[in-house]
Amino acid sequence: MSQSVLALGPNALLSALGLWRGPQQVEPTPAEDWRQARVDVVIHVDRHQPDITFCLASLLAQTHPLGRVLLIDDGGADRDHSVQIAREFARANGLSLVAIERMWTIGKGATLKRQARELDGDVMFVLDGNVVLESPDYIARCVEKLYEGAGTASVRGLHRPSRMADRARWSASPQFRAWLDGDEHVDPRRPRDRWSGVWGWFNDTCRECIGIFQQRFLDRGQMALFGSVGAPAFTATAYRRRYLKDVFDRYEPMYGDGLTRRPELFVALALCNEGYHNSQLPDVVAHAPGAGLHALAREHHHISSAFMQSCHAFDALLRTPLKWPRRWWRQRSRAARLREDDMRNARRVVEAYRQPFGERLTHQQGRPVGWALFFGALEKVLVPLLVLALACMAAWSWLAALLLVDALLWLAALALVSRPGERLRMLGKGVVALPMRHGLLWTELFTVLASLRRWPGRALRRAAA
Repeated sequence: MSQSVLALGPNALLSALGLWRGPQQVEPTPAEDWRQARVDVVIHVDRHQPDITFCLASLLAQTHPLGRVLLIDDGGADRDHSVQIAREFARANGLSLVAIERMWTIGKGATLKRQARELDGDVMFVLDGNVVLESPDYIARCVEKLYEGAGTASVRGLHRPSRMADRARWSASPQFRAWLDGDEHVDPRRPRDRWSGVWGWFNDTCRECIGIFQQRFLDRGQMALFGSVGAPAFTATAYRRRYLKDVFDRYEPMYGDGLTRRPELFVALALCNEGYHNSQLPDVVAHAPGAGLHALAREHHHISSAFMQSCHAFDALLRTPLKWPRRWWRQRSRAARLREDDMRNARRVVEAYRQPFGERLTHQQGRPVGWALFFGALEKVLVPLLVLALACMAAWSWLAALLLVDALLWLAALALVSRPGERLRMLGKGVVALPMRHGLLWTELFTVLASLRRWPGRALRRAAA
C-alpha cells in the first residue's frame, strides 16, 4: 500500500487477519527456469551525485548475471555530475554501462515507458540512482519469485533508510577501492557537526519506524491474504518487461505521460487491474538516504495524492467489496464449484493465489486485493476528517483517547514484527517517532481537502471532452 500511518483502522485489521492466517501453502511449479531470464537494469538518476557510486557498487555485488545496464540522467538543466562519476566508476570496475543524458526532464513514467518498449530482455529491473541493494541476492530472489507463476508481474524487497555505517562499509568495498585507486573517499553525506548527526538520526528513526509498520505489518499481511501488495511505493523493483509494456500501451492514449507524481503507484494498480500480483519479499533489503525530515511531509503528501489519483483511475478495484456478495452467491452453486475443481485439476502449472486475467473480469467481480485498496482509500478520507471534526467540536478527550489507542496499537505492531532481540529498541524508536507520525495525519487531511477541491473541476472537464 501507499504509506499508511494508522494502526486503528480496517486496513490494519485486515493485515492482522492475514498474519494470523498465514500465506497459502502451495508448492509452485513454474513453467520457465528463472536462471535463464535475461535481466536488464534501468537506473533513473535525478541529482544523485552523492549516491550513484554506492548504487553501482551494489549492482556489481549481485549474484545474478545482468544484461544491459542503462543509466538515464533525467535531471535536465539542473543535472549534476552523476553521469561523469558513474562512467568513471564503471570504467574502473569493468562494468558495461550505457549512460543517457537528457537535455530536459521528461519524468520517470516516460522513462519507464521508453525502456519497456526499447529493451528486449525478459525482466526489467528499475531502481533510482540513490538506492543501494544491501542483499547480494536481491535481484536473484526477485527474479526467482517473479517466475514462480505467470500471475506475478512485479517483485520488490524491503526498504529502509541508509545509515552512515552502511555507506562506510560500502566505501571500503573492492569496487570502491578499484575506483579510488588509493585516494581517500570523503562522503558528502557525512554530518557536519553533532547537531546535524542528531537531526539525521531522528529523520532516519521516523522513516524506519513508518517503513517497518508499512512493510512488515500492513504489506506482509496483504501478501498473506491476497498474494499481492496493492500499491507499493518504492523502486528497486523487478518487472516482467512484457507486462510493463502492455500497461503503457493500454493507458498512454488516455493519460499520456502524466501518470501521477508516483508513476510506480499507477503502474502497480494497473497491473492489479489486469489480475496480476505485486509481490514483496521479506528476506532481501535495499536502502536509500532520506531527503531530510523537512521533506517527509511533502513526500507523504505526494504518495497519498498519487494513490488517490490512481484509485480514481482504477475505481473498479475499489468497488470490489460492493461486488463481493454477488460473486459469493454465484460461487455457492454446485456447478460453479465443479467447474472450479475441473480447472484446478487441468492446470499443469500450479501457483498460489491464481486468478483469471483481464480488465473485464475486474469490472465484473473485482479483485481480492481491492479490499485493501478500498480500506486504504477509506482511511485516507474518513480518519483525517474525523480528527478535524473532533477538533472543531472541542471534543479533546475523545480526540486524545483516539490518538492514544492508535499510538498503543502502532507500538504493539512494531514490537510484533520486530526481531526478538530488537523489540525494546524498536519500541524506543517508535516512541520517538510518534510526534512526527501524528503530524502526518494533518498531511493526510491536506491531501484529502486538496483532492476534493480539484476533482469536481476535473470531472466536469472529462465530461465535456
